[in-house]
Amino acid sequence: MSFEFYNLRPHHTMSEAYEQFAQAVQKGLSMKPKHLPSWLIFDDEGSEIFTEITRLNGYHPARCEIEILEEYKNMIMSLLEGDTFRVIELGAGDGRKTEILLEHFIGHGLVFDYAPIDISIGATKNLVESLELKYLTSRMSVKGFAADYFEGLNAVNEASSHRNFVLFLGSTIGNMKLQDAEKFVRKLWESLDNHDYVMIGFDLMKDPKVLYSAYNDSTGIFEKFNLHLLDVINEKLGGDFSKKNYVQQGQYNPKTHAVESYIYSTREQVVSIDALRKKFSFCMWESMQTEHSYKYTESEICTLAESNGYEIVRNLFDAKNQFVDSIWKVKK
Repeated sequence: MSFEFYNLRPHHTMSEAYEQFAQAVQKGLSMKPKHLPSWLIFDDEGSEIFTEITRLNGYHPARCEIEILEEYKNMIMSLLEGDTFRVIELGAGDGRKTEILLEHFIGHGLVFDYAPIDISIGATKNLVESLELKYLTSRMSVKGFAADYFEGLNAVNEASSHRNFVLFLGSTIGNMKLQDAEKFVRKLWESLDNHDYVMIGFDLMKDPKVLYSAYNDSTGIFEKFNLHLLDVINEKLGGDFSKKNYVQQGQYNPKTHAVESYIYSTREQVVSIDALRKKFSFCMWESMQTEHSYKYTESEICTLAESNGYEIVRNLFDAKNQFVDSIWKVKK
């Protein structure tokens, strides 16, 4: 079996990627209140810091999802065995959770492909190399793609008759506004074939105290993750942000139904960004939003699936009903 890595990022010229980043920063810092999208954080180092977050004891989405995958791996396997199938993972990261399924499939002698897709070149390459070391003699083939979700998905699906089982784990869909989540699952539906499966992780609405503790760890890794955004801007655009002048906190907003993370300026200051030829002023304790994690209800998940061409096969819950991995079948 083969283990291959493909870097599709060069298909975007450096100038295009740079321009997209610069425009997002200029737009976000010019807003009132300021708001920078979280995707800006995810260079290779940002991806590594986020992996640290998923390993925190208090970060329930990762803990709950590991519990779900362990509990329901036989049920998931029963959907796929007998078919020639491929597991496609969008935003694979280090693949730690998905390896629960991969190892289970391998242990039962299934022949299948695994295609991890992630925007981080380093994370994807490391994952493929790690899997090769562990499973070289297995009946699993791996093709990892450093790419945007749909660019990678299109590359995977070229000239293939495999049934797809697409994973979108970790409550990543919660980082999208509701209208953007609608567009995402519809575009995913358009990219797949009839009877393909999708499994999406949703963090469910729960006690706001639980949400607060999950996004405000005592170790400071969430703050490290959010403040890394300032390092990325400094490096890519010639900014002069000083992290010592900012702090981070996450909080649940009942109006948006989401946990929102904010960076707060601890002093009045002006930041210069050379590439934009602009200066941006911060008042003392002015906030800048950096993350948005929407918390779903079961009825919202049902509506999202059924209004976009999917049939819900089963909702897999953890023991405390804090999280759900929802399995959908594409209907065309």
